[in-house]
Amino acid sequence: MKETLLSNCERDFLLKAIAEKKRLDGRQTYDYRRMKITFGTDYGCCFVDLGKTRVMAQVSCELVAPKESRPNEGIMFFNIELSPMASPTFEQGRQSELSVKLNRQLERCLRNSKCIDTESLCVVSGEKVWKIRVDVHMLNHDGNLMDAASIAAITALCHFRRPDVGIQGEEVTVYSPEERDPIPLSIYHMPISVSFSFFQQGTFLLVDPCEREERVMDGLLMIAMNKHREICSIQSSGGIMLLKEQVMRCSKIASVKVSEITELLSKALENDKKARKEGGRCGFAESLPQERITALKFDETSVEMTDVAEKARDIVDGAEAPPQMVPSPVVPVPGVGQVGHGLQNTWGLEEDDDDDEEEEEEDEEEEEEEAEECDTSGEEQEEKVSKMDEERHEKEALGDVVEISDSEEEEVVVLHPETPVKTSKNAGPSFNQNGAATSKKRPKK
Repeated sequence: MKETLLSNCERDFLLKAIAEKKRLDGRQTYDYRRMKITFGTDYGCCFVDLGKTRVMAQVSCELVAPKESRPNEGIMFFNIELSPMASPTFEQGRQSELSVKLNRQLERCLRNSKCIDTESLCVVSGEKVWKIRVDVHMLNHDGNLMDAASIAAITALCHFRRPDVGIQGEEVTVYSPEERDPIPLSIYHMPISVSFSFFQQGTFLLVDPCEREERVMDGLLMIAMNKHREICSIQSSGGIMLLKEQVMRCSKIASVKVSEITELLSKALENDKKARKEGGRCGFAESLPQERITALKFDETSVEMTDVAEKARDIVDGAEAPPQMVPSPVVPVPGVGQVGHGLQNTWGLEEDDDDDEEEEEEDEEEEEEEAEECDTSGEEQEEKVSKMDEERHEKEALGDVVEISDSEEEEVVVLHPETPVKTSKNAGPSFNQNGAATSKKRPKK
């Protein structure tokens, strides 16, 4: 899925806010988002929350043959997974440019800086060494993935314990945690990456950019440093030209941030060690009662609690005093309970009244409709009878024979007799002819 582009209005708004030294989440220019470090049930599992960015790191080990060029050193392997769960723009099973970039930067930060004693990972020289694998999974993407990944990886390495090994001749025995206590890794220092984003050709600088700020930035500078102020790696991207003073300024800011993060990391490791030693709940079991494993999270809102007692007292003093006497309850029928405070219970009565009124209205409407139908039908019948009478009278006046159809026989009750018409002798044949002609028309059709 392609990345959704920002509109011009959003881009202008972000750049204008950055120019005014304001950020979307209310942070200052050099502030990090809220960081949270938790551990899983097993050793070597670490979760890092950097604002809404969430990363999980898992460390594992296995015995393998060493490299021919370095037979006395163990192997360090780093892998970063960008799953679609973190962002819909990430594709599963396909390495993107971002994943390759993050993987290389993580290798420079941790492996090339020699923060781990790889010679202590050797079991049998030239035959068997420990291979330490660090898998970093992105669970949610909200910007600054590199910093969250580096913190999660180094914390998981510090938390990891490898099994103890015994050698008898050429036989190598790997002991379980129940037989022998696992051994921690030998770590010299803890390098941590700090990201700086530049805007408007290096005019403005921000620490720990979020996802929307990364979309509008012109360049990115990542500095990996330990608490001894030793720069382990540095990388610039975006094609922006940086001055010497800008790089030195970023390195000073990074040294302060790294010391703070290292202190937080050490406290988290000490608390987890103490909890495991006391036999308390840790990892997944600890998160169950606190409901921290659910997907829905609510940010805590700070509420001002100053002068609350005085405000409450003023509100109570200004309110009306409650009545001293409570009205006696009104019971409509003996033996019936009451709902409400001193009022008659009308529960169910109003509904019955409404139903009766509706039924009466419906009956009245039906009677009116029937009366209207009767009136209309009576008027139509009267009109039909009057028309038929008029036609008969006209035909009688003309001397024509009245024809009665099937429908008219039922409606007409009395037939008027034919009146003889006096005609002359000369008109006799003509009358007979007319009569014969008309008699042919008398049979019913």
